[in-house]
Amino acid sequence: MASDDVVELILEDHRSMEDLFRRMRSVDEDRAKALREFSALLVAHAEAEESEVYPALKRYKDIDNDEVEHGSEEHDEGHEALLHLLEVEDTGGEEWDEKLEELSEAVAHHLDEEERTLLNDARENVAGDRRTELGRAFMKARADQLASDCGDIENVRRLVRG
Repeated sequence: MASDDVVELILEDHRSMEDLFRRMRSVDEDRAKALREFSALLVAHAEAEESEVYPALKRYKDIDNDEVEHGSEEHDEGHEALLHLLEVEDTGGEEWDEKLEELSEAVAHHLDEEERTLLNDARENVAGDRRTELGRAFMKARADQLASDCGDIENVRRLVRG
């Protein structure tokens, strides 16, 4: 059975994002479909982290609030890079490759930093039962986002433009 531990759930999403990047780079894949899946996952994941996980982590004295704030800023940067890629019409062109790499760099940086700081801190400082509670809240918020078609270009525009 899959874990409800918020750290494990977030890591699972991170690995899914990396897989979707591979699909978006591959000429043998349906890049537009992979982008739609990626867009929905990235937005749902970020919004669920910000609504359910980040506020809870701020309450722990051994978790750096600046890292939590920085994570939110990086979500904004990821959404902006995502919008730029969503606006590219030709998935086989040079602009696609360029915007995909910009998105990939922004997201890879965030995933790496979040895994080394926030998630390690959460694993060490947040009790297992609380991580399970947070995991369930994260998954519910994530599912609600996915059900609302959160990866749609118009929603991403709203997120970027505030």
